[in-house]
Amino acid sequence: MTGKVLILGGYGNFGKRIARALAESGMPVVIAGRDASRAHAGAAELPVGLAEAAVFDVRHDLHQRLSEIRPAAVVNTCGPFQTSDYRVAEACLDSGTHYIDLADGRDFVTGISALDARASARDVAIISGASTVPGLSSAVIEHFRPQFSEFHALRFGISPGQKAERGLATTQGIMTYVGRPLRAFAGDDAPSFGWQGVYRQSFPVLGKRWMANCDVPDLDLLPEKYGFRSIRFSAGLELAPLHLGLWALSWLIRIGVSLPLPRHAAWLLKASNLFDRFGSADGGMFMILNGLDNEGRRLQRSWFIVARGGEGPQIPTVPAVILARKAARGALHVRGASACAGLVTLDEYLRELARYPIETFSE
Repeated sequence: MTGKVLILGGYGNFGKRIARALAESGMPVVIAGRDASRAHAGAAELPVGLAEAAVFDVRHDLHQRLSEIRPAAVVNTCGPFQTSDYRVAEACLDSGTHYIDLADGRDFVTGISALDARASARDVAIISGASTVPGLSSAVIEHFRPQFSEFHALRFGISPGQKAERGLATTQGIMTYVGRPLRAFAGDDAPSFGWQGVYRQSFPVLGKRWMANCDVPDLDLLPEKYGFRSIRFSAGLELAPLHLGLWALSWLIRIGVSLPLPRHAAWLLKASNLFDRFGSADGGMFMILNGLDNEGRRLQRSWFIVARGGEGPQIPTVPAVILARKAARGALHVRGASACAGLVTLDEYLRELARYPIETFSE
């Protein structure tokens, strides 16, 4: 028997993609949010009989709705997670419901293990960070792991296309650390600041893109799990004026100018959309791993994924889709509370993306 999947924020940038992927594979879904018209419209766009809408405020009504809907799993897309707590995860835990989120907040994802004992006792899975980082990043590392006797350094990052759909929560999350000091991480010999340390990265198909420091859970998770001595994660905007403009703002914040960027994220996102005609809908991610091979020689592996036609936002949704589908079918065997590191294989990931104009490259 297949259970329902309740998607919080099910009509948002990532939620609607997760809902469609699940419904099209036969999973019944519930599109949840506070906006009735958007929730019902989102459900109406999916295969008949496999989607319904639920209108409520997750901050106040989740316990009651969980008892009414009785989902097999909850997928939480309601960011920004940098400023969130664990009330949603705890409500799922109390009801005995599997919980999966797309969090990218460093403290949020790494701290989810605080719920591990309770989740294990309740025989449920509480999984945080079921997204590009650390879901895809760890899948790539696991793919190359047999070639390495030990890992030394990892440099990786993401550059979306200017015309690819961008969500407000993601923008708000980035704005929380622009220009602010990042907590120390492996190989960080000097203090690092959000959206600084700019450099140019070459991608297949895309050419060179500007990159800058970002704060993600992988900075803590991957050195601990895989033994990296040095790690660096960055993100970039396709258009140089926008990327370097945000870099300039980061300097103002770093020297002490009071700029509440998270409060102005909606305005900043609208302003950036005015530049869409100058960019493309193509984006990508890169990972460069360094270490020793099984004979003790230096080894480097580079891996890239490139999405065209505005399909880049499909990539972060894949771990949540795979894990929610397993939960709905009773095939999710992990229990306890943990980050989504090593829970999805690269083969699973790429099979899910096979129908989109998305390519991978490796060296």
